[in-house]
Amino acid sequence: MATKKVAFLTANEGIEKAELVEPWQAVTDAGHEPVLLAVEAGEVQLFEHLDKADTQAVDKTVGDADVDDYDALVLPGGVANPDALRMDEDAVSFVKQFVDSGKPVAAICHAPWVLVEADVVQGRALASWPSLQTDIRNAGGEWRDEEVVTDRNLITSRNPDDIPAFNNALLEAISHGAAGTD
Repeated sequence: MATKKVAFLTANEGIEKAELVEPWQAVTDAGHEPVLLAVEAGEVQLFEHLDKADTQAVDKTVGDADVDDYDALVLPGGVANPDALRMDEDAVSFVKQFVDSGKPVAAICHAPWVLVEADVVQGRALASWPSLQTDIRNAGGEWRDEEVVTDRNLITSRNPDDIPAFNNALLEAISHGAAGTD
């Protein structure tokens, strides 16, 4: 299997550590190349719930990234991270282009907020942190309280407890070049 390049897109602060680190490790262990994209150069601050955790170096800013350079996109959660991302035009545009490309896009916990902002949830089923269900429905999506939901090229999960299923669905989609359907 050829090595695939997987973009992980975050804001520079407020990323839930497990939702970045564990999928990153799964991608690496599967022989693929993870790349950290962020709104600003430098480092991103990871959190364990509300407590600061590690930092991670940014590989490239999202404004300088090209969708064509990546085979899949992962959107980690945390409350502050996707809230900041959905306020960044470059990030929202990148996510919209990625979803429109048909390549796999995996979002966990609060990260579907960015999918809502990118206007790509209409007619799609998604899982997320429960507080996003009204936003998803208002954007024309169907919210599901499930461990992992795959709808066309979108893969979504509710919370860190769902990471094993989330990682499996992500790696399956990467190996096939696109996500499946429900």
